[in-house]
Amino acid sequence: MRWRRGASRQDVIDVRGGGGGRRGGAALPVGGGLGLVGVILFVAIQLLGGGGGTGGFNIPAGFDSGARAPSGEPIPAGRDPDRDLADFSVYVFNNAQATWERIFAQQGETYDRAKLVLYRDAVDTACGSASSAAGPFYCPADKYVYLDVSFYRDMESRLQAGGEFAWAYVIAHEVGHHVQQLRGTSNEVNQIRRSDPDRANEASVRLELQADCFSGVWANSVFEAGDLERGDVEEAIRASEAVGDDRLQSQAGRQINSDSFTHGSSAQRRAWFERGNESGEPTDCDTFSIDDV
Repeated sequence: MRWRRGASRQDVIDVRGGGGGRRGGAALPVGGGLGLVGVILFVAIQLLGGGGGTGGFNIPAGFDSGARAPSGEPIPAGRDPDRDLADFSVYVFNNAQATWERIFAQQGETYDRAKLVLYRDAVDTACGSASSAAGPFYCPADKYVYLDVSFYRDMESRLQAGGEFAWAYVIAHEVGHHVQQLRGTSNEVNQIRRSDPDRANEASVRLELQADCFSGVWANSVFEAGDLERGDVEEAIRASEAVGDDRLQSQAGRQINSDSFTHGSSAQRRAWFERGNESGEPTDCDTFSIDDV
């Protein structure tokens, strides 16, 4: 993906220099976390869990709802080992939001921009405290996307889903959750979870697949701008497949159980990302009005 340095940091809160801080509240488990048994145990359960935040790289329950969003200082540029990845992340975040600003404007609406928090190790959010084991996530309570850029290396080593555009897919997916929050979709799903627990997993899957489709809509805008490079879409597709519930369960040595899915199968996640990427139309991302996603 062709990108440029110097993206605005108006909507960025970089607290990596202060470590992000972990206040009172339950720390997220590492051993049972993002999901692999043995090598994979760290990676799977976090990705499969649901909780205070929303994200395809989601967090399990155990957030401290009394915690607040962080404040702190960025790492000085000359001492930042992840400077390139942080700059890229900021660029993608801004680019994705610019795409949704245009889409909302075309519909006569105003897009309320999210914030991006760059942290490391642990962070306090309006959804509670989280460790970096959570992976990237969106907190609807403060409308912030949270990224520990070290997860980029986890994607490469544990999920075999490396590459810049794979990382961009992740960020665009989380921005997609912000769009769902603005549209009221997230609240509707939360109401289903509370009122009809038997439908909770299905509703969660549909929410996540729509965010995948929204990520594809953004990818289409990158193509239209002439900024896609060879292999970019393939990287995003590999990432979408890598975080399918069935693949994570299999890698964790568990029997595949579709009734327990909260994010969708690898095939579903790929299909909905591709659908958004091919059409570029958010209206094609309605995962809630069809019988079978």
